[in-house]
Amino acid sequence: MKQSLQLRLGQQITMTPQLQQAIRLLQLSTLDLQMEIQQALESNMMLEEGEEALEVEISDEQKNKEAAGEGEATTDTTKEVQLEKNENLPEELDTDSSWEDTYGQDYSDFGHSDYPTGDSEYRDIAVHSSPAPTLYDHLIWQLDLTPFSDTDRAIALTIIDGIDADGYLKSSLEDILISVNSGEKEEDEELVLLEEVETVLRRLQHFDPVGVGARDLGECLLLQLTELDKTTPWLKEAQLLVKEHLSLLAVHDYTQLLKRMKMNRQDLQEVVELIQSLHPRPGAIIESHQAAYVIPDVFVKKIKGRWQVDLNPEVTPNLRVNQQYASLISRTSKREDVSSLKNHLQEARWFIKSVQSRHETLLKVARCIVKRQSAFLDYGEEAMKPLVLHDIASELEMHESTISRVTTQKFIHTHRGIFELKYFFSSHVSTSSGGECSSTAIRALIRKLIAAENRGKPLSDSKIANLLSDRGINVARRTVAKYREAMVIPPSNERKRLG
Repeated sequence: MKQSLQLRLGQQITMTPQLQQAIRLLQLSTLDLQMEIQQALESNMMLEEGEEALEVEISDEQKNKEAAGEGEATTDTTKEVQLEKNENLPEELDTDSSWEDTYGQDYSDFGHSDYPTGDSEYRDIAVHSSPAPTLYDHLIWQLDLTPFSDTDRAIALTIIDGIDADGYLKSSLEDILISVNSGEKEEDEELVLLEEVETVLRRLQHFDPVGVGARDLGECLLLQLTELDKTTPWLKEAQLLVKEHLSLLAVHDYTQLLKRMKMNRQDLQEVVELIQSLHPRPGAIIESHQAAYVIPDVFVKKIKGRWQVDLNPEVTPNLRVNQQYASLISRTSKREDVSSLKNHLQEARWFIKSVQSRHETLLKVARCIVKRQSAFLDYGEEAMKPLVLHDIASELEMHESTISRVTTQKFIHTHRGIFELKYFFSSHVSTSSGGECSSTAIRALIRKLIAAENRGKPLSDSKIANLLSDRGINVARRTVAKYREAMVIPPSNERKRLG
């Protein structure tokens, strides 16, 4: 076989390190970006925080559109965030001085109640750093305050171990008995009987929250009813209903309930309202989950009749090249040091450019979304228009994957609340007039129809589909059911009420 040389021309996309870094920063959330910036500041000596924020530039074409009134009203997007300065901070401290000598108070003990006046930062640190209370800890705390014998305490600990986060005892008394008797015991110690386990359980069921340690919903409700004042209206009737007819109440079979309870509709409604005032999951009162805080990336507000979009200045990083270290390149004679300094300088410039590019892209996409969904900002969810990634990508001449990265875990603050940018994208349904209606608007209409329905005769999915059809929106019954379930709205038979 004869060997030969051939010359071929072709195109190939190469992911340079700079491009990879820009893409990675683009898809990071605000909190992840702040962590990334902090790591970069710690690892690169050429990078430092400055007093001026990054300047987000908009293309000349975009500026011309906005000046002509085609885009959203703009203001100077350059934001300057001033760092707080302490005028009383001395340049040097004596070697034998301490922090308290200079500032007058010790902030190290965050558990102390005397925080600096008017400064809530230290309180926030103490609150958010403490673990959330659990039902188990709450029950153990009460157990330590209650007199128990050693045997009863061992039984109580085993019972508490079997209580889930909702407050229900998931272990059977027989399993608890076997677990207690299988533990280490003295030679003369007798085995625990099932009656002792039941007695300890009854004592634990008087712990806070009321209803904890119940084995089913009926027992949980009865425990709470028992703790109510004996003079509570309809208390006996509520206890009777929970004991004997709870299954009928669960399926909202009020016709059978009226017959079994031998009551009129008004009286039965009073009984049902008393039961509904109880807590079906008492453990959830203690198992408080810490709130997840969201930092908006952009703000939108109406100025002179136009919606204006700006970056959040608090999350815009203030980065710049450290000129003192950069000047060392020309003053250093060692080649190894010069090479290292140049590499750090180049990496710092790439990082600053990547962050700046991220914010430029985010601002462009946010403005484009607001321009297309201005009706939502003016009138609410029912005015939401259909929008897909391709629409924004075509207008901004970007790839759909770029739009997807920009809108993931990025939040916009509006007068209607804080929303993820992906919230403004939704599929469409054809209308009888030949137009389109977004799925978000349809869900809002379904929620509105259900809120205004007759509680005695709630609307079925088929009836809701007919009502939407009357408005020109053609949706099938199964589509209505899918949207209703996505909004965690029960079916019509479970929404039925007495009045």
